Amino acid sequence: MGRVQQLKREGKTLPPMAAVDKDGNPTTDPNQAVSLLPFGAHKGYGMSLINEIVSGYIGGSLPTLRNRWADDGDKHTCTFFFQVIHPDALNAGDFAKKRTQSENLKAVIADVLGHGNEKSMLPGQVEAEFAKRTAAAGGLLFSAAEIQGFDELAQEFGQPRWSLSEFPVAR
Repeated sequence: MGRVQQLKREGKTLPPMAAVDKDGNPTTDPNQAVSLLPFGAHKGYGMSLINEIVSGYIGGSLPTLRNRWADDGDKHTCTFFFQVIHPDALNAGDFAKKRTQSENLKAVIADVLGHGNEKSMLPGQVEAEFAKRTAAAGGLLFSAAEIQGFDELAQEFGQPRWSLSEFPVAR
């Protein structure tokens, strides 16, 4: 929930249907968010469910037991499942219109983001765009709220104060 914490610090709202409050009601208020909703509607739910099932199977525990400690002989630690597919494993070299793997990937993304989906976001897109802005600025960019937070910590620990005017700020 790092993005939720960031939006909370910056006083911004969450996208609609991204999180729920303590009563399970959808919220755009990062201060009220206690759980994130799966992205992608029913397909996102299905992907999340498969991930939980596989992680429980591989992790040797039940997915819902996370951090519900009890002396019942079951494993109560978190279970994780990470799937990594090397791009070369998906390259049969026989793409439509004789496209290369790279050209085909670009065509697929263009298709996904077309047909009325132009405002859709791909996983990692926000982070990739921020990385470009960070590289262009020659170093990490922080919001004004984050600089203020660092300044409060510096003051608390007797370190030199952070001045907003000394840092490039993310906008």
